[in-house]
Amino acid sequence: MKDVNFLISNGVNVQKSLELFGDMETYNDTLETFLAEVEDKLLKIKSYKEIADMANYAILVHSLKSDARYFGFDQLAELAYQHEMESKANNMYYVTDHFDELMTEANRIVHLVKQYLGREDANTVLTTEATPVVKEKKILVVDDSNIVSNFIKKIFNNTFEVIIANDGKEALDIVNNNVDDKIVGMLLDLNMPNVDGFAVLDYFNAHDLFKRIPVSIITGDSSKDIIDRAFNYPIIDMLQKPFNEVNIKNIVEKTIRKD
Repeated sequence: MKDVNFLISNGVNVQKSLELFGDMETYNDTLETFLAEVEDKLLKIKSYKEIADMANYAILVHSLKSDARYFGFDQLAELAYQHEMESKANNMYYVTDHFDELMTEANRIVHLVKQYLGREDANTVLTTEATPVVKEKKILVVDDSNIVSNFIKKIFNNTFEVIIANDGKEALDIVNNNVDDKIVGMLLDLNMPNVDGFAVLDYFNAHDLFKRIPVSIITGDSSKDIIDRAFNYPIIDMLQKPFNEVNIKNIVEKTIRKD
């Protein structure tokens, strides 16, 4: 189908999204990535809710909120934001009482996207990985959202090899195996499951890696405490989500120049 009026008539803020993605081709390509991963994310959200793991629940609804904002799913973004705030406050009562509301809207969006992309079969497996291209310089993007990572990968497809890590452990494994020293910069999210961004920064400090691989932060957390804490490390700069193509190009250029 891919009729943008179908999205607009169903409450999707496409115009706002195009401020980030630039054109409908990029929007559609990235929407494929969203569809490929969202149902697994929703299952994990449900699982964390059922075992009352509010820490990981907050991380995943934060990721869902970010994805929704990127694509103009404003109602889903607002619901996910409320769940993020309440779960961070360990308010299990709110999460339980409003969980069905969140899931209903999330499933509405999934169905909407499938209709828009012509993928009504829920069992359809989407392949979004491009064939790797060997390039002289590499950028490491560490973020638990494939929406963010693949958006950055698309931007720099003709310039750098973009390596993606979904959490801090994957990032450190990549860094420690970087025998050719082709990684010229790292974009690091702070709020991730398993090993978070601050653990990566601590490791870089302990092993004197900031001189070898300059680091800039990409984060959706705008709290003063988090920002101040991050700048206690010798990072290059910080970029708040959501960002657009110009923002990300500027911070990458600044990072690899080590300004």
